[in-house]
Parts: sequence; C-alpha cells; structure tokens
Amino acid sequence: MKPTDIQPNATPEYTHWLQEIKAKIKQAQVRAALAASRELILFYWDLGKSISKTLQENTWGNKVIDQLSKDLASEFPAIKGFSRRNLYYVKKFYEFFSSFSDSEVIVPRDGAQLENDIEPQPKEQMAPLIINLIGSHLPWSHIKIILDKVKDHRETLFYIHETIENGWSRDTLALQIKSNLYSRQGMAITNFKTTLPEPQSDLAQQSMKDPYCFDFLTLTTPYNERDIENQLISHITKFLLELGKGFAFVGRQYHLEVGESDYYLDLLFYHIKLKCYVVVELKNTKFIPEYAGKLNFYLSAVDSLLKSEADNPTIGILLCRDKNKIETEFALRDINKPMGVSEFTLTETLPENLKGSLPTIEEIESDLQGLEPESE
Repeated sequence: MKPTDIQPNATPEYTHWLQEIKAKIKQAQVRAALAASRELILFYWDLGKSISKTLQENTWGNKVIDQLSKDLASEFPAIKGFSRRNLYYVKKFYEFFSSFSDSEVIVPRDGAQLENDIEPQPKEQMAPLIINLIGSHLPWSHIKIILDKVKDHRETLFYIHETIENGWSRDTLALQIKSNLYSRQGMAITNFKTTLPEPQSDLAQQSMKDPYCFDFLTLTTPYNERDIENQLISHITKFLLELGKGFAFVGRQYHLEVGESDYYLDLLFYHIKLKCYVVVELKNTKFIPEYAGKLNFYLSAVDSLLKSEADNPTIGILLCRDKNKIETEFALRDINKPMGVSEFTLTETLPENLKGSLPTIEEIESDLQGLEPESE
C-alpha cells in the first residue's frame, strides 16, 4: 500500500499525535487567557488610580464618572468594561488594595511560591505585590465579589489564597464567603496537637471547620442520622466542597469486622494531602463524651484493618448538632487517636401536616391591615 493510500486518522500514532497537539493548543489558550486577564487587572489598577486621584484633586464630584463612562464607551464601543458601574468598581479596586502593604504576601499551604509567577514590570508601571499576585491568578469577576463582600485585610487574603489554591469558580467563592468560611476554617475542637506530629497536626487542624454548613440539605422534621447521611451522599459534590480540598469519598456504612462482631462506619474518606483515612460520624444530637470513645474504637479498627505502612494515622471527625466547649475538650484530652468535634447546620422544613395549621403570608398581611388605625 502506498503511503498516500493510508488514512491517517485510522492509525493510533496519528490519534496520539493529534491529542498532543490539542493539549498544547489548550495550554496555550489558558496561558493567553491568563496573560490577558493579568493585563486587564493591571490596566484597571492604573485606571482606578487615575480616577481616584483626579477626583481628589478636583471638585468635579462623582458625576464625572458618568461622563467618563459615556466618553470611553463612545470612543471604544467594542471594549467592554467602561460602564458606570464597572468604573466605580475600578475606583474601589484601587482604593481598597492600595491600603495593603507588600509585607502581606500570599503563600499557598502546599509551599508553592506565587511570587515566582510575577512577571517583571517597567518601573513606571509598578503595582503593589498583591496586585501582581491576584492579577496572575484571579479574574476580574472574582475580584468584584471580594470588593462587594469582604472588608478586612486578613479575610481578603484568606479568600484570595483559598481561591488560588482550590481553583474556585466565581459562584463557589461567593458561596464560601456567604457561609463565612474565614471564621469557620480550622476552628474545630481537636486533640491533633497531642496525637499527631508537626506539620501533620497543623494541616489536619486547618482541614477542619466549625460549624460545617450543610445548607444544601433540606430535611423535614423529624429526621435521624441516617436521613442526614442519605442526603449528604445524594449531594456528594456539594458535601465534598464543604469538607474541603483533599477529601476523596470511600464509602458509607463502611463494614468492618472486629473479632466476630460487625461494625459500620457512617462515612469513610481518604484525605489525599494528609495521606490518611478519615472517619466521619454523624450525631443528630448534642455531643456527649461517649461518642469520642466509640469513634476512638473505630479509628483503631481502621488503622489495623485498612491503613497501610505508607498511610498516616487515621483521623476522626465527629459531627454533632451542638457541643459544650469545656466538656468536649475534657472528652478528647486523654484520647490517643486523632479526632475533632464540630457542629453542623442544615435547613429544616415543617412537616406537611403542620404547614396547614400556620397562617399564610396573605393572612398575616390581612391581620396587620386590620390593626392599622382608622384615618379621621
């Protein structure tokens, strides 16, 4: 057969070569998009600086932004971003981030130095370190969400860091801010300091939250632990997002045989970054010390039956509806297996047979109108 008679797309060599070319094109597209995003952020920084300083030096007032928006949109109709609303964001962007010092540096927990991604700039275009960092990693839509919802420097740096490390979408970033992740991250009561070596103990602590927000669940009272467990598995993607980066689902009601008895773990995960199994036990009640003892037994069983030599010690997470801080700390004090206790919140709805006994919105409004004083 002549070489020209061969159909290239029918050969595995061609298919492999084509995939390589496609991968290179996609990588180039991503790099181009990131480069374009970075240039846009640096442009907005410079434009925001110009708007802010011009307004300070003149008595034109904020209406000048309206005029500027019309003039720029008229001159550059094909370029988006010159709306009145966006120009106010640009001004706010400069004024907010200009208050950050270069000593406030974002370093991911995995040790990667984001500073290495910063491209050198001409001196006349120098922007603060934080602008170069977020310009290389965050789209403008993410920055606008932070400008709208976060005021504190440390909290801002936290969400920037988490977005970069976890690759959050705009909607995920907004959800995490709404759930107040900054105040929940690493706040669980644990015994990691005494049961795990450093830096494993610090990493484990940061991997836990208190409380966990399961607002994506809607349960009708009354319900039990199994009902919660069923819905968590039905919404496994959202559940894993709330647990945090690194959790891989292994199984539910995971069977273990110890001696001649059968035991079932509510939920079993493997944490890729911590390199260990994680046992999650759900309790739809307030924490009591006995729960810690039972979880300690489960952790011993997993270490003996599932853990390999390459794995770190298994960690336990006990999720309860409520807990007393002092009581929980006492309960964990002499436990020799690493575990933490957190609360969880979810959305509850009324049973159907009770909904009809409550007044509707229309009935409440009608009653309120009846209470209004008659006009004379």
